Formats: sequence, C-alpha cells, structure tokens
Amino acid sequence: MEQPVTAEDRPDRRGGSPDAFAVLARARRLGSAGLGRLLGWQLVRTALRLAAAASMAVPFGKLIMEQPFGGSLLTALAISVPGAAVAGLMADRAQARTETEVSTALRNDAIGRLQAMPAGRLRALAAGSVTVGLQRHPEAVAGLVIGHRAASLMMAIGPLMAAVALAVVSWQAALLVLVLTPVMILFFALVGETIRSRADAQEKAFSHLAGQFADRIRTLPTILANDALAVEEAKLAGRLDAYTAKTMGVLRIAFINAGLIDFFASLSIAMLAVFLGLGHLGLATIPGFSGLELWQSLFILMIAPDYFAPFRRFSEQYHAKAEGLAASAALDHLLDAEPAPAPALPAVERALSKMTMPPSGLLVISGPSGAGKSTLLRRLAGIEAGPTPSPWTMPQGCVWVATDSFVATGTLAEAIGNNGLDAPCPTRLRAAAASVGLLDDALLPGGLAARIGEGGANLSGGQRLRIALARALVSQRTVIADEPTAKLDPATADAVRRALLDMANSRLVIVASHDPELIALADRRIALDATASLEEAA
Repeated sequence: MEQPVTAEDRPDRRGGSPDAFAVLARARRLGSAGLGRLLGWQLVRTALRLAAAASMAVPFGKLIMEQPFGGSLLTALAISVPGAAVAGLMADRAQARTETEVSTALRNDAIGRLQAMPAGRLRALAAGSVTVGLQRHPEAVAGLVIGHRAASLMMAIGPLMAAVALAVVSWQAALLVLVLTPVMILFFALVGETIRSRADAQEKAFSHLAGQFADRIRTLPTILANDALAVEEAKLAGRLDAYTAKTMGVLRIAFINAGLIDFFASLSIAMLAVFLGLGHLGLATIPGFSGLELWQSLFILMIAPDYFAPFRRFSEQYHAKAEGLAASAALDHLLDAEPAPAPALPAVERALSKMTMPPSGLLVISGPSGAGKSTLLRRLAGIEAGPTPSPWTMPQGCVWVATDSFVATGTLAEAIGNNGLDAPCPTRLRAAAASVGLLDDALLPGGLAARIGEGGANLSGGQRLRIALARALVSQRTVIADEPTAKLDPATADAVRRALLDMANSRLVIVASHDPELIALADRRIALDATASLEEAA
C-alpha cells in the first residue's frame, strides 16, 4: 500500500550511514545455540559409533577364534547401534531446524533493512539482486555457519577420537592414518580457491537470470502485445544455459573433492588390511600389525572408516562454504553498500534555495534530459537527500505519480483507493478510473474488479502511472508527477493533462515534463538547464 510521504518518513542523514549489515556475524550469533546442540549430538553419535565398532569387533573376533567373551559386549552392541542411529537422526534434525531458524531470521532482517532504505537508494537496486538476495542467499549463509561450521569442527574432533581408539590397540595403525591427514588438507586448500571462484560466478549468473526473468514478468503485457514472446524466451533460455554451466562447474569441483577423500580413505584402509593380513599369515613382521589377535585387527578395520568419515562429511559441505561466502558478500553489498552519490546539479541546488511553493496551482519543471528535473522532484518529496536542504515541507504528504509508482496486490478499486487510505465513494472511484482510461484498458479487463498481481507484476509502466494518477484524483493530497504524459497515446495524454489541471484548481500539483502542451498549461514554470542556469516564470 502506498503511504503518503511525510516529514516523519524522510530519512535522517545527519547521523551518517547505518551500521554495516555484516550478515556473517549476524548469522553466527543467531545460530550459536543451535550449533552447540548440533555438535553435541554429533559427538554423541561419533562416540556411540566407536563403541558399536568395539563391541562388534571383540565378540566376532573371539567367536571366530572360539574364545569366550562376556555377554556385556552384546548388551553394549544392542545399545550403541540404535543409539548411534538415534543420535544421527537428532543431529540431522538439529541442523535442519537451526539452518531454517537462521535463514528465516536473516530474511526478515533483510526485508526490514530494505523497508528502512531511502526510496532513492531502494530504486537503484537491481530487481534480480533483490530477488536472489531474499530467496537464495539466507539459506546459503545458514548452510555455511551451521552445516559447514559443524563439519569443520567435527573434522578436528572426530578423527582425533577415532585415532585415540586406534592407539589403544595399535599406535602404529593410528600413526598410519594420521600421516595421510596433511595430504587431504592440502587438497582442500588447493580445491578451495577454485570452487569459491566458480561459486561466485554461479551467483552472478543466477542474479542475471533472476533479474531478466523479473523484468520480463513485469513487462509481460507489452511483450505479448508486440508478439515478442519467442524472442524473450530465447533470451531467458540463454541465461538459463549460462547458469546451468556455472552450476555444473561448481558440482564438478565438489565431486572431485569428494572423490579425493574417498581415494585416500580407501588407500589407507587397504594399507591397514594388507599389513594386518601379512601379520596374521606370518609373511611379514611389521611392528603394531604383527602378533595381534583377530578381534584387534577387526577393531582397527572397523574404526578406520570412522576416522575418515568427518573428512568425507566436510568435503560434502565444502561447496556450501563457497556458496555461503558468495551469498554473504552479495547480501552485504546489497543491503549495506551505499550507492555512488548523484552528482550535484547546480540548477537543482539553486532552484531549491530560491523556490517558494504556492498553496495550489500547476507548477511545471521543464528542461532538457539530464538537467535534474526528476532529481528536483525527489528532493521536493523528501525521498532523496542532497547538499541543499529542501525548504518546503508537505503538511499532509503527497501522491507520487510516475511509471514506477507502487501498486499493491488486490483489485483496481483497492489500488485507486489506496486500500482504504483515501476511502472515496464508489462513484468517485469509477469517475477517476474512467478519466484516465483505466476502465477501457483491454490489458486490464474487469473494470474496477480487475485483479492486480503481486506488487503490480502484471502492470506496464503506463498502467502504473495512470493508477497513481487516479489515486491522486480521489485524494486531497499534493501531487508530484514525473513525466506523466510520456509514452502515452494522444488521447490518454490529453486526459492526463485535464486531470492534472483539474486537481491544480484546489491543491498544488508539481510536474516534471518535456510535454510542451502541459508546460503551456502551467500557472508557474521552472526551467532547468544542464549548464546551471535557472529561469522562473509565472
């Protein structure tokens, strides 16, 4: 719903820029408690898996060698195996719950940040970046600070627990698996930069795809009217192919990384099996591998996979790190980076310092493109700051009329009535809609009952402008219009001029325009020149 622009709504720039959004720091704070619960369950699962391996290896080894064993081992086996499964389930649930909580909170924070932005800065954001930022990035950041972080910590703790268990039986076996650890870490480092750069490229490709798709949805009526659907489909298909190629590039590196971990894990387990087999057959005397009982050898072979399991889980989460870092950087840039300040236009500053506003009438701001007409309008409305403060305050807000005017979801009647804010009578609503040609619009069938999509997605720029103009007609607020007759057919443009002139009889109407016919109707005119000259005429 469009709200009137009032003095209280204007951004206060005296305090400088807001604090940095710092999405990663915010996400870590949000997920700290959930991450602790997740790590607790993962440690319990690791301990129970090691206990299950021990309680399984000992009785089976002794049973094969026809040696007695206590019934407590079977009891431990009966408890540890389902216990490890339950702990794993609880860990997965804790991860899913925490990531959902973090991503939801980040998305709400981002929405609040966008709503608090000055209108000029918000308009400068690309639609695709905002779409991706709100849909994909919070989940990617949550995966980084929860799933990837947990995998990183378990990669340090889990193998150490397994190595200690191996050392109880054979410290040489523990040393053998430890020797391969630096090699795997080296491969992680080598692969990391590659996968991160490809993840950055993937995010950019998706942002371009989302931006183009959002733009085509917004202009769909125009595309259909010009029979350009096939051309636009081909353009979107090209963007989609580019995004698919970038995604496959990330997945290839991730699969290679996981394959390297499996290779080293299989190699170490195979080496353990060979050394243990040679020792049992008496073909070689290898310290730590010869003279072991069968249950001890089984214990080593069953524990070894648990040593490498945290590395495998970390490799599976490695692409989440790259995606999360790319997403956090994109969110920080989207929600925190200040846009480059608009160049100071001398004519605009001079106009602001000398302008006086009449209580009513049609004031037209004219001048060539680039002279600062739209900038002056935004400054007068208080939605853009500048070096010269605006001396004019609108006591009851204003109605902004332009091709980018916001239109909320609902019916055409609700859009014109500003969802009850102006509460006009039905007759007045219909008259306002008819006066600007909305009831005869073939691309907006249904009259006042015509449905408007989410955020006005099914409206063209011209339809948005005419809805905003009809909204101004039924209200009593000051009107600020930016190029209201541009790109309209002659009959509709003439209707818009009459509507503006009618409103100017009872209130102030400020218009920026190139239209000579509209300029000729002005009660007062301000002519801006890009070379900084200013002409004011009654």
